[in-house]
Amino acid sequence: MAMTERPLLIYDGDCGFCTRSVRAATRLPVRMRVLPWQEADLAELGTNEERARAEVLWVATSGRISGGAAAVADLLKACRVPWPLLGRLMSAPLVRGLADRAYRWVADNRYRLPGATPACQLPPEQRPRTDRGGRSR
Repeated sequence: MAMTERPLLIYDGDCGFCTRSVRAATRLPVRMRVLPWQEADLAELGTNEERARAEVLWVATSGRISGGAAAVADLLKACRVPWPLLGRLMSAPLVRGLADRAYRWVADNRYRLPGATPACQLPPEQRPRTDRGGRSR
């Protein structure tokens, strides 16, 4: 686990829906860095490409990594009031299962949602890969 100065939100930069969702998240009242997984040093952060392709990741300043609905809840908990209340609610045992299922449904159907790009429709192993400068490889 690598400690970070500010929390870090890692997302799929090849996915239009993901990119639009993260742009919305940057309007929340929280100090964080945002980085597509394609530009992140995942090994240094303590994770891998397989996990980053499957779910959004939240890297806390302690280096602890959460993914999927838990990452969204942790992001909300890091915000100013009233957002932490929603983050704690999403983490509650009864709600957490629903949040996980909702997140998985969105992730599995993101190519059908507003803002999707053709790359979102491809299986992960066939999506265009980019180098650190954002160019396709």
